Amino acid sequence: MKTVQLKNTRIPAIALGTWSWGTGANGGDAVFGNDLMSEDLKPIFNAAMDAGLNLWDTAAVYGMGASEEILGKFIQGRDDVLISTKFTPRIEQSDNAIEESLAESLQRLGTNHADIYWIHNPKDVQRWTLKLIPLIKSGKIKYAGVSNHNLDEIKLAADILAQEGLQLSAVQNHYSLLYRSSEEAGIIEYCNANDLIFFSYMVLEQGALTGKYHAQNPFKAGTRRGDAFNEEVLAKLENLTELMREIGLRHHVAPAEIAIAWAINKGTVPIIGVTKPSHIASAISAIDVKLTNKEIEELERAAKSSGVEIRGAWENNMI
Repeated sequence: MKTVQLKNTRIPAIALGTWSWGTGANGGDAVFGNDLMSEDLKPIFNAAMDAGLNLWDTAAVYGMGASEEILGKFIQGRDDVLISTKFTPRIEQSDNAIEESLAESLQRLGTNHADIYWIHNPKDVQRWTLKLIPLIKSGKIKYAGVSNHNLDEIKLAADILAQEGLQLSAVQNHYSLLYRSSEEAGIIEYCNANDLIFFSYMVLEQGALTGKYHAQNPFKAGTRRGDAFNEEVLAKLENLTELMREIGLRHHVAPAEIAIAWAINKGTVPIIGVTKPSHIASAISAIDVKLTNKEIEELERAAKSSGVEIRGAWENNMI
């Protein structure tokens, strides 16, 4: 299994996302049209762990704790799991909000620390980055990361931690063939130059880049992804997904693996949402795909030609 060095820890080249696990506000049913609970997901967790994919990404706001609770059931009694979870700053929170949120997350997860703990958005970078410091020093957080931050906000967070002799370890932003603003803004270059791991989320654009969905087979209506990637948008992606299919045939993989491999070949660690055993097999296959420079250029050109760039309502422009 290909791995990446995160400071003193080796992590898999792909992290596994649990946004669509469980139901509730911001949960799998509302966003993806799923209704997946422990009994559905345990075989997927087991298959991933057996394959060496042991870094799991979740957040307190995914199903408002539902995702963490499900993952927490699976990891009990194990010492080979790496946990990545998040604090989401909101307006009018008390100064203890991040400490309380972490405590609640750890209780749901049934563990005493988070391997990676993220500040989920850039609301008041100065205030919340400072609040990470005692949590890192106490050992409740092994590595600190920021998500959905632009370059200036990342640098500010890194500087605040550095003043206490601590390091920012990772950045997690939306990054895919269709959405490359973190690259265009110099964020990935900055990460590479400063020993930060860049985690790319929505690499498959919630399934739109798997080749499984198109204008004649759209997403479930009334869901967040179904509204964003409607039939009109999916039709614009057909040339790109067809190219992904052609390149996939050369490498003996499906289109989804090409989108994942592209993110790995660009020097990032993709976070792949997993809800089926086939998703684990797909991730494993993608890790070993080495795209040529020409293939990468063809993919990026086709993606740009589609004219499709979907930014989440929670995301600020990186540029």
